[in-house]
Amino acid sequence: MKIGILGAGWIAERMAETCRVLSENEDISCSAIGSRSLEKARAFAEKFGIEKVYGSYEELADDENIDLIYVATPHSHHFEHAMLYLEKRRNVLVEKAFTVNAKQAKELLASAKSKHLLCAEAIWTRYMPSRFALDKILKSGIIGEVSALSANLGYNNIHMERMYAPELAGGALLDLGVYAINFALSAFGTDIDYIESSADLYHTGVDLHDRITIHFKSGRTAELYVSLDEFTDKKGIIRGSGGYIEFENINNCEWIRTHIDGAKTVHFDVPKQITGFEYQLRSCQKVIESGGLECPEMPHEEIVRVMEIMDSLREEWGVKYPFEK
Repeated sequence: MKIGILGAGWIAERMAETCRVLSENEDISCSAIGSRSLEKARAFAEKFGIEKVYGSYEELADDENIDLIYVATPHSHHFEHAMLYLEKRRNVLVEKAFTVNAKQAKELLASAKSKHLLCAEAIWTRYMPSRFALDKILKSGIIGEVSALSANLGYNNIHMERMYAPELAGGALLDLGVYAINFALSAFGTDIDYIESSADLYHTGVDLHDRITIHFKSGRTAELYVSLDEFTDKKGIIRGSGGYIEFENINNCEWIRTHIDGAKTVHFDVPKQITGFEYQLRSCQKVIESGGLECPEMPHEEIVRVMEIMDSLREEWGVKYPFEK
């Protein structure tokens, strides 16, 4: 599978490194890089051994030898760029958050379906082995009747322009909240009763700190907190009548520890990884080879569901981006 990368920022570099290592033993490689700056694209290509260099997004779209385009531009441009490639009949893997809102997400997914193309969200935590290990632990009943979870994710990244700029769809929710919400839904399912929330807004109008409580119809609750200007422990804790589960780093799990009856512990170390991006690439490869349209780890229905939740939260907080009508 030949991959084209759109954008030459740090997250694109992580994808390029993943492809570079995978190409040594698997049929996955990065064959092209596209950037608005030809000079930047050339430097990127030289660093990661990429053959083709394009100084515009449109040129990358015209490369018929690419099997999958990875969209790694700011959230504000995901819809525009992914649609560009879908119109050129290219499969796309779009970095999280998938789009700015659910309306854009639905339109992209409908376009991909009409053209029989793969359109996937690169929310890496949905594809990782740790996600499926957690599934097994919860299904085993080892911590008894599960009642609640808490999860947090915070970094001091407010100095980065895309984090605080409304025109780039900045804010904690689309950058970090998406991970916390996905963690809660992965653990407790999607049968939501109602959601309570509050946010502290930055002077630019984007959300700086988010507090979200999801109440599920099962009676379970998920307490979530994300921050753009604080370092947090990034833990996920799932509580049950017979014990609790520690999930170390909901953004890229380092280990899972299950505490039973307050004494016994069961430890799960995640497999060694290249960057963590390899799992979503392997999933995309399987889907493309089978002629499918969505990755089972993050199906289209779930992409839209998460976007709708984030739409409702932003509406409650009064956070609207200037390009949204």
